[in-house]
Amino acid sequence: MTLTQVAPHIYQNTLPLPFALDHIHCYLLDDGDGWTIIDAGLNTNHGRVGWQEAFDTLHIAPADLKRIIVTHTHPDHYGLAGWLQRWGQADRPDDEAPPVLMSTREIELADSIWGNLDDQIRQMSRHLFYCGLDEELADDVANNTRFVGTRTRPLPHTVAPLLPGDNIEMAQRTFEILSYAGHSDGQLMFYSSADKLLLSADHVLMHITPNISRWPGGWDNPLGRYLASLDVLESLDVALALPGHKWPIEDWHGRVQELKAHHAERLGITNTAVSQGDRTVAEIAKTVFRLEHLTIHEARFALTETLAHLDYLVAQGELQVSGDEVWQYT
Repeated sequence: MTLTQVAPHIYQNTLPLPFALDHIHCYLLDDGDGWTIIDAGLNTNHGRVGWQEAFDTLHIAPADLKRIIVTHTHPDHYGLAGWLQRWGQADRPDDEAPPVLMSTREIELADSIWGNLDDQIRQMSRHLFYCGLDEELADDVANNTRFVGTRTRPLPHTVAPLLPGDNIEMAQRTFEILSYAGHSDGQLMFYSSADKLLLSADHVLMHITPNISRWPGGWDNPLGRYLASLDVLESLDVALALPGHKWPIEDWHGRVQELKAHHAERLGITNTAVSQGDRTVAEIAKTVFRLEHLTIHEARFALTETLAHLDYLVAQGELQVSGDEVWQYT
């Protein structure tokens, strides 16, 4: 755990993750009359210890915890939400537990994915079969989801929506609630125009590009939605963006431009792979990502991100897709 004050009344609590991306930044916001948490981390021993150390350092008692905001339902952001809710419920009646707050779409996704993990794994296996994996490998890659799924327990018992366009008072500021699809359908961000401060979650990151994937049950054309959102967000006056991973963003407009350029390059590589004879998502991912060198966990993201780029090219009329079982691109 690393606890750092990153802005007045805002503390970044960096927790470890058991992946190649080995950390997540969660945030503790001093509201004056209590504390707001933004994002929870994955439910591991290290994660729980990291939160307890942060509470001890900042002298936060369970009664001080007002709410837990989850920007999106990916397990590294959602996993400890239920545990934190129960920690904050100590010595309170059940109906006074600190609520977990998410967008309406992310509440739906959390229920369908983590609330019904076996069904989600079956859907993922079929999804990967359509991408061109054989059934045995598709099952193996899909079942890797179970590892992170078990680390979202216990699930939150009191969940309420936050609505984009509304304002919310946090860290003794007024933030506008934003939500844009791409990395996840209903990911939340929070913008304080007075401070030129943005809590950007995983929508815009430094050094790494947010994973933009087409998941089973997710909205169509996620990359198209993401690129459209960057056109809007580029106009924000941001002096400092606080993300979910890596480093704070001080050149907001420059970083947005870099992300646009990255996806333009990736789309070109994807189009070239198809023109040279790759047909299935798996074949194209081998060209784009060197799929055979990735772990099972990484391969799932590489396949679904390749699919998102192919979906975009189909939507743009540059490619065609056919096939009742395994998708074929020309």
